[in-house]
Amino acid sequence: MVYILFLILISSLFVAGCKSSEETKQIPNVIIILSDDQGWGDLSMNGNTNLNTPNIDGIARDGVTFNNFYVCAVCSPTRAELLTGRYNFRGGIYSTGGGGERLDIDETTIAEVFKDAGYQTAAYGKWHNGMQYPYHPNARGFDDFYGFCSGHWGNYFSPMLEHNGKIVKGNGFIIDDFTDHGLAFMEKNKDKAFFLYLPFNTPHTPFQAPAKNWDNFKDKEIKLLDYTGKEDLVETRAALAMCQNIDENVGRIIAKTEELGIDGNTIVLYFSDNGPARKRWNGGMLDRKGSTNEGGVRSPLVMKWPSGIEAGIKTDRLVSVTDLLPTLSDMCNIPLQTNKALDGISVKSTIVDGETDWADRFVLNNWKEKISIRCQQYRLSQDEKLYDISTDRGQKKDLSAELPEIKAEMMKVAQEFLKQKEEELPKEDDRPFYLGHPAMKYTQIPARDGTAYGNVKRSNQWPNCSFFTNWISIEDSITWKVNVPEDGKFNLTLYYTCPEGDQGSTIQLSVGGNKLQAKILEAYDPPLRGMDEDLSPRIESYVKDWKVIEIGAINLEKGESDMCIKALEMPGRSVMDFRLLLFERIDI
Repeated sequence: MVYILFLILISSLFVAGCKSSEETKQIPNVIIILSDDQGWGDLSMNGNTNLNTPNIDGIARDGVTFNNFYVCAVCSPTRAELLTGRYNFRGGIYSTGGGGERLDIDETTIAEVFKDAGYQTAAYGKWHNGMQYPYHPNARGFDDFYGFCSGHWGNYFSPMLEHNGKIVKGNGFIIDDFTDHGLAFMEKNKDKAFFLYLPFNTPHTPFQAPAKNWDNFKDKEIKLLDYTGKEDLVETRAALAMCQNIDENVGRIIAKTEELGIDGNTIVLYFSDNGPARKRWNGGMLDRKGSTNEGGVRSPLVMKWPSGIEAGIKTDRLVSVTDLLPTLSDMCNIPLQTNKALDGISVKSTIVDGETDWADRFVLNNWKEKISIRCQQYRLSQDEKLYDISTDRGQKKDLSAELPEIKAEMMKVAQEFLKQKEEELPKEDDRPFYLGHPAMKYTQIPARDGTAYGNVKRSNQWPNCSFFTNWISIEDSITWKVNVPEDGKFNLTLYYTCPEGDQGSTIQLSVGGNKLQAKILEAYDPPLRGMDEDLSPRIESYVKDWKVIEIGAINLEKGESDMCIKALEMPGRSVMDFRLLLFERIDI
């Protein structure tokens, strides 16, 4: 009798275990693919005959297309709104560099929500919401990160990247490389629920693409043109070649879900972070990146989930990037526990249940002094004009005089948002750059985040992948405001170049009361790179290879201070060109 009861118990546990395993497999995977500076019009599904994007179009064919989906006017704010479901200013975002791109550390991210629900999480690509831990992706819910944390990058062919803080060399064209990492992550976690974020960094400048893609466009006739007639066709061809490469990689991702047998239960969505940065065909919409008019903030959004979404749905419902966190958590039946109120709402009922009767709402688009309000039918533009977007995407007819009550209501909403921004976004950013957080082995302190004094200047006005040059006096210096959260000992690595004849300078790094001196013993002066790979002249800094040397160990004490690097001796004409300091904690 005891033996029989034992068998019944074992059988029950086995059945329960099988059921648990089956239930686990029913939890949808999520793959978010985000492009950079790709306009609504850069897809063949939206009528662009200049290129063909069959794989992105295929997501729309097999799922749902959002005809009124809105993001921010520039990169980092959109990424912050995706991560939090909240308007970017609420999370401390006010710029795309210089520290203003950092998402406040008390915000709850979409990766944290999914990780807490048991998902494996990874991000491969352009982060752009903070570099040093606890702003780093590994601190924001992503178990694995490979890519770069800056706003743009200067080289797309086997560039310097990072893997969980450690600096590494990329492998081939950057988007292909990010996709390779995504495919490997999917393979590794095919039997688990996973959340994969692929924030691609193209077709953002510099214009670089694989030769096979460029060959398809370098001599191509461009039939659809920007409405202003002031388009640079070389730039357009380059951007389209990059968009074709993106589409090919989207195809690789979709094919991998099919190969692994997880296609039916994987939610795949694709969108862009803002409008096109250059003038090219975008459906005749007004303006482009940097503007809160339609051309700057309307993005394509397509989503498929074969086991949960009917194929071929098109919805006109007004949807914001802030809606993606609550919508995806709702679709995956994940409890949405955040410490702050969301601006986004779940639109699962429209996607999954086919609901067509929804309440109207106001959606904010804001960038610096530009503020625009969208409801289902109208847009109050950044210059306070009123347009019926359902019939006037180009914003040609101002209806302010005809519809004064609607305009007054939307003006009131705009002013309320402006008031909230003034109250919630500090007038001065006093957040230091974290240095040596105990939760992470490596901390990068790049030129991007520094302040130069004396003769030292940036290689370019856009700081993201810039370096400091023209260091020609011992009176010159570079500083960072840093916060060391815990005492520690660190090995320090310097990334520099120095022309022949200028080696021999003695430099000193000081952090609080701690100092480290080192001598630049070796000349290393490689040429600038990028011009040979660029398909059209860039506006960003060119890049170069860097000499990498360990310059010693330093003890750091907990607390805030100004970190400074300066020269004590300079026997030649210059000290060095400076790119990066890498701190490696050695007491953990």
